[in-house]
Amino acid sequence: MKILLAVDGSVYTQRMLDHIVGPGRWPGTLNQFAVIHCAAAAPHRSAAFEDLAVVQGYYDEDAQAVLRPVREFLARHDIVAACVHDVGSPARKIADLAQREGFDLIVMGSHGLGALANVVLGSVATQVLALCQTPVLLIR
Repeated sequence: MKILLAVDGSVYTQRMLDHIVGPGRWPGTLNQFAVIHCAAAAPHRSAAFEDLAVVQGYYDEDAQAVLRPVREFLARHDIVAACVHDVGSPARKIADLAQREGFDLIVMGSHGLGALANVVLGSVATQVLALCQTPVLLIR
């Protein structure tokens, strides 16, 4: 099975990772894993005042800060995963990658803000569910 792990570096990411490596879960030898982290793009006006290399450096540092501990955690559990980081709408990037690469399952942590917060703020998990035909497992 091809499994896409969507991570943001939060405590909810760690809960999701703990869940997938728990007893009787999905061993890395039987499944193919990939990890995606998406940073929201800097507002156009603010990015226009900064050098492109500086902005790209910010995105790269952010991605490494999130992906490094995930890689280390997965390696401790004998799971090899390709890691991807992108800039833009996290929900759209996750859904697009899942569709394009034919993933069987997306696993992500949910902040669980509740229905009212989702209506007002929107949630990446809610948006992924709306944009994607791939099954999504949300871990709280």
